[in-house]
Amino acid sequence: MDIGIDLGTANTLLYVRGKGIVLNEPSVVAVRADKGGKSGVLAVGTEAKETIGRTPGSITAIRPLRDGVISDYEAAEELIRHFVRKAVPGRRPRTRMVVCVPSGVTPVERRAIVHASQRAGARAVHLVEEPMAAAIGAGLPVAEPRGSMVVDIGGGTTEVAVISLGGIVTAQSLRVGGDRFDTAITDYVRKEHALLIGERTAEDIKVGIGSAWPVPGEDALEMRTFTVRGREKVGGLPKTLDLTAREVRAALDEPIEQIIAAVKTTLEECPPELSGDIMEHGIVLTGGGALLPALDLRIASATGIPVFVADDPLDSVAMGCGKCVEDFDGLERVMSAA
Repeated sequence: MDIGIDLGTANTLLYVRGKGIVLNEPSVVAVRADKGGKSGVLAVGTEAKETIGRTPGSITAIRPLRDGVISDYEAAEELIRHFVRKAVPGRRPRTRMVVCVPSGVTPVERRAIVHASQRAGARAVHLVEEPMAAAIGAGLPVAEPRGSMVVDIGGGTTEVAVISLGGIVTAQSLRVGGDRFDTAITDYVRKEHALLIGERTAEDIKVGIGSAWPVPGEDALEMRTFTVRGREKVGGLPKTLDLTAREVRAALDEPIEQIIAAVKTTLEECPPELSGDIMEHGIVLTGGGALLPALDLRIASATGIPVFVADDPLDSVAMGCGKCVEDFDGLERVMSAA
């Protein structure tokens, strides 16, 4: 039984050999602490996400992955075990797992991911770097002697990489992603309007009216507003507020600039031959952050290189992971055995 896992900060996707993507749920674990100090898992995934920001004192909603790596080891193990059981019920003899990791992961973080996977029932664990999986999933010719550039904007990290001949030539791993976009919106609303909002509200604002650049010819979009409900910073009473699309764009400016800076740095470190290939074939955006309207236009404007959003950006890494699972022998050189 071979399973591919895109262990993401925001969502975890499971790919089972021969079946495709069988599970896509938030990477959240709700834990209840009893009076004896012991904790028991209450819910995992979608059910647990519903509890974020709404839990009583005895229940904690944990996100076991922060910035793309494991921050709560036990919760991560529980998360993997729960999802594998849910996706593949019954006995799972000799499970081989292919797990995606950020390219900037440290040896300690790498060991934590391997150990959690083994404790969750894996016989063998193989790791594949996220930008490589994203490039394979987006259909880029990673094995050819041609430079391909991928920017994978996930929940916790942004991975920028140039790939050629089945290997990563140069890469930047940035601890900036969708979560940082949410934090930027929360901070902006607190500073400019003295209103406190939760992370789920910030995410709704980002999805509702967020953009990276004025969308050409869409004046109606510029005038859109989003009604935000939160708590006054001073009085502490509930309050509603109408945010404009322009304000949200201003709030997202800093994290977007950090991503653009990482793209430029990667291009500067790229060998000249491969730079020519990237100039010709463009940059591919994957990950949930690629769905932010006009982000491709903004990166293209900053670099002077055409930018394309992958066909299915949310699933690119999981599909790349899945291709490694399906063609294990053919793609073994892009993976590292643990």
